[in-house]
Parts: sequence; C-alpha cells; structure tokens
Amino acid sequence: MNEHPQGLDTDTMKFGLLMESAQAHQRLAEAHLEKLKAHTQDLDGVVRDEIRRTLIAELSAVTAESARAARALQDMKRTANLRAVLWNVGIAFLCTAIPTAVTTWVLPSPATIAALRTQQATLAQNVARLTLQGGKAEWRRCGEDARLCVRVDRGAPVYGEKADFYIVKGY
Repeated sequence: MNEHPQGLDTDTMKFGLLMESAQAHQRLAEAHLEKLKAHTQDLDGVVRDEIRRTLIAELSAVTAESARAARALQDMKRTANLRAVLWNVGIAFLCTAIPTAVTTWVLPSPATIAALRTQQATLAQNVARLTLQGGKAEWRRCGEDARLCVRVDRGAPVYGEKADFYIVKGY
C-alpha cells in the first residue's frame, strides 16, 4: 500500500504540475490577449486617424477642384457676357448704320432739297398765275377738223360788239 500512496502522490504531483503549467499558459495567453486588445484598440485609433487624414486630404482636393471649376465657370460667364455685349453692340451698330447709309444714298442732300423747295415755290406761283389767267379752262379738240374748243358758262352774260365773247366755265 505504500506504493500506491506514493504513486498517488507522484500522480497528484504530476497533475498539480500539469495544472500549474496550464494556469501559467492561461495567464500567458490572457496577457497576450490583453496585449492584443491594447494593440487592437491602438490600431483602431490609428486606422481612424488615417481615415480622417485621408478623408481630409480628399475633401481638400475636392474643395480645390470645386474652386477651380467655379473660377472656370465664372470666367466662362464673363466671356459669354462680353460676347453678348459685343454682339448686341454690333447688331445695334448695324441697325443704325444700314438705315443711315440707305437714307444718305436714297434721299436728296439738304442743298438739293432747298433747290427743290425753291423750284416748287416758283412753280406754285406760276400755277396760281396761270389759274387766274385761264388755267382752269377745259380745252378739247372738237369736230371733224379737230378744231380747238373750250367749255363756256352759258348762264353768264356775253361780251363784245357782236356778242361773240363768252365766259369760260369756272371763272
């Protein structure tokens, strides 16, 4: 019986050493797990910081590109406005120049207009004088011989020694 208790002690001792070894490994594994957790948390912070830096860099690039695009659009707007102004000024110039040129070419000069007005006044005086001197008389060719005749006012008195002068109709 002596062997057995001593053997039991040896087995117990082996078992105790095995348990102690298992506990040491468990503590070592727990320590490694704690370190792994700490590294994981540090890695999480590093990843977040890197994501932030990358995001800030990308957003800065997008902001710069947006600013360049806005400047380009403003330049295009200025160019388009300038073209529109030049186009409108050109059209206005043509709309003014063409009628002015046609008027200058077609209408008589002021000197010609003054000469025509003087001529018209002279002609109007001549017409008035001729009207007073019988210009309203209605003349025709009458008969087979196409003799010159005039329309007379039959209700007016006759004149002359032989009563052979009549008043022309309209006087």
